[in-house]
Amino acid sequence: MKLKAIFPVLLILLLNACQQISKEQQKPNILLLCIDDLRPELNFFGKDYIHSPNIDALAAKGRAFQHHYVNAPSCGPSRYTLLTGTYGPPSNDALFIRAEKYAINPGEVKPSMPEWFRNNGYTTVSVGKVSHHPGGRGGADWNDSATIEVPKAWDKHLMPVGEWQHPRGAMHGLAHGEIRKHDGDMDVFQSTEGDDSIYPDGLIASEGIKQLKSLASKDQPFFLAIGLIKPHLPFGAPAKYMAHYKSVKLPPIAHPQKPQGVTTWHKSGEFMKYNRWGRNPNEDPEFADEVRRHYAACVSYADMHVGMIMDELKKTGAHKNTVVVLWGDHGWHLGEHAIWGKHSLFEEALHSPLIVYYPGIEKGGAKADGVVETIDIFPTLCELTGVDTPGFAQGISLKPILDNPMAKGHSAIAYKSGATLRTSTHRLILHPDGHAELYDHTTAEGETKNIAKENPDIVKELMAILNSKYQASKKFGLHD
Repeated sequence: MKLKAIFPVLLILLLNACQQISKEQQKPNILLLCIDDLRPELNFFGKDYIHSPNIDALAAKGRAFQHHYVNAPSCGPSRYTLLTGTYGPPSNDALFIRAEKYAINPGEVKPSMPEWFRNNGYTTVSVGKVSHHPGGRGGADWNDSATIEVPKAWDKHLMPVGEWQHPRGAMHGLAHGEIRKHDGDMDVFQSTEGDDSIYPDGLIASEGIKQLKSLASKDQPFFLAIGLIKPHLPFGAPAKYMAHYKSVKLPPIAHPQKPQGVTTWHKSGEFMKYNRWGRNPNEDPEFADEVRRHYAACVSYADMHVGMIMDELKKTGAHKNTVVVLWGDHGWHLGEHAIWGKHSLFEEALHSPLIVYYPGIEKGGAKADGVVETIDIFPTLCELTGVDTPGFAQGISLKPILDNPMAKGHSAIAYKSGATLRTSTHRLILHPDGHAELYDHTTAEGETKNIAKENPDIVKELMAILNSKYQASKKFGLHD
């Protein structure tokens, strides 16, 4: 009788042990956190006036890449590179262009990064803005189930919209369901009393946490991507996040003057189309200060959601076997070069945060100064999870820098109407008509003094690297 009584207990213990062994042998999970329009405006990246304790905590135990550059200064093409591991067209519709090709002849289109992991046994789930449209669909309101931005990528592709009605409404939403109908009628910034759910990111984070709980309870490895919208325009966040910046003294805007000569300067059209109460931050220092504080409040709002997600990851126990990547999809000018926005090929529009963490990382918290680019994320995740790296992935695994933060990086390219190459010392910008901008980042002038005419040999050397890296002359009609 005693043996009969003991047998069920032994069986349960044996099953639990088998499940534990299965969990330990399981490939690492992936948690990808995408944050829209986030430049390195973070405490850990040297901005000590920014309240970002949760992202800072992730950086303090992982690897923060201090010189990470995106491959395009706008959402669509930057996310194309992230999700495909390849350089692509500079259009915001880059992923939809790829989807159209996929529909005609799937065999000619290489798998996306989430599709690659899905084919290798991962459950893939996307919540929020991971591709260009939140929810990853087309149509007038971005909710057409027949038009998929990244085909075959996700087991679930979710975008909670609440009172914002549809993904398009949430993308540029302000508090309590306000939707952008006419650009000039929507305020460029806002600070409203209320809890975290009064803006769309509250819903995105809640759904992301719900999916995380579900995925962590399964034996199958997961690839969960959660995309937060803020600090994208308009700069709206609950008032409690603005409280961090009421009495903070902001540093002066670096090189706020419009650059001379032919450059990638633009008129900040995306920013200027909103209601600004007749004020221009390039002419009104007080207004410029207000804009910067509201951007900072949105950063702190996003940071809070990162903290909630990371707390839940730990509660589930999945943190013991999960690679975490936090990525900003591009930079954002806050008055530098008299630009308020992205879309240039200057440093501010291309420099964004990248943080990678996984259990057992060597020298956690040490910063990496080598130049890296977004296209490197796909092969890095493959190496960290033991999944085969596809031959079509054009980036370079960052595992050597994750092992040793002193390891060297490599040059980074980006493109819009022209193309640019960033090395550890210089930036070269090539325009379609052959005009060149060359900036020396080892000098105090940085990207305020074009030294191309005085340094033709450096221009030629960097142009050769740029052309070999992405065949820029062929893609953009650039001259040798």
